[in-house]
Amino acid sequence: MDDMKKYIETNRSLWDGWTEINKNSDLYDLESFKAGKNRLKSIELEELTGVSGKTMLHLMCHFGMDTMSWARMGAKVTGIDFSPEAISLARSLSEELNIPARFIETELYNLPKVLDEKFDIVFTSYGVKAWVRDTGKWAELIARYLKPGGIFYMVEFHPILGMFDDDGEKLEYPYFYSPEPIKYVAEGNYADPDHDFKHDAYEWFHSLGEIVTALISSGLGIDYLHEFPYSPTNCCSFFTEHSPGKYVIKNYPNLVPLVFSIRATRK
Repeated sequence: MDDMKKYIETNRSLWDGWTEINKNSDLYDLESFKAGKNRLKSIELEELTGVSGKTMLHLMCHFGMDTMSWARMGAKVTGIDFSPEAISLARSLSEELNIPARFIETELYNLPKVLDEKFDIVFTSYGVKAWVRDTGKWAELIARYLKPGGIFYMVEFHPILGMFDDDGEKLEYPYFYSPEPIKYVAEGNYADPDHDFKHDAYEWFHSLGEIVTALISSGLGIDYLHEFPYSPTNCCSFFTEHSPGKYVIKNYPNLVPLVFSIRATRK
């Protein structure tokens, strides 16, 4: 438990620092969002439709740009994140832009202590699975917060992408889950690799089979699993734009899956 507390607090401090970097980065392009640009990518916009009037819980929402993009499309949104800096910024943006959204600061597995509702949709996206310690408990949380017939939708970087080294030239990290996290020193971050920032980080690796099995075990029925040979966001230094809005690994274009999506329904 002492180790787990260390992992959580270290990662929370990391994401507090990354919030400050990300809000000023070109990748997040906050000014365009304030001007009305939809933050969501083509994959989720094509696959998760009909959200207007639906209640949505966004797990691990960072500072809420995606959450509020769904709100702009008519969803009644609640976003949760464990970073106080991220949640503070999300609330500030919601108020500044007059976008109705609720944001809750909480560590993922403590959510039942502060939220007792059911939702039509539970959503999570790009870059969060590496910060999930236990997929079994994660999937149980998702099922807990879905109404009967409710939809879980995730779009996420493929586990195979997480195996590559920082230059995208060779495989360095494991594919399969280990309860002990990988510790590394983050220099800058994915939005601004050259930023003068260093911080310890702890990540967990999860295979696609582990994720799907956890969702099924929690009582969800898998509607589909889709894999994509590109990323809709340019978040790796070794990506190159293969076609408009589609990024691939320079040395392995279209040879490996970079993103996957899952839609599941609460039975």
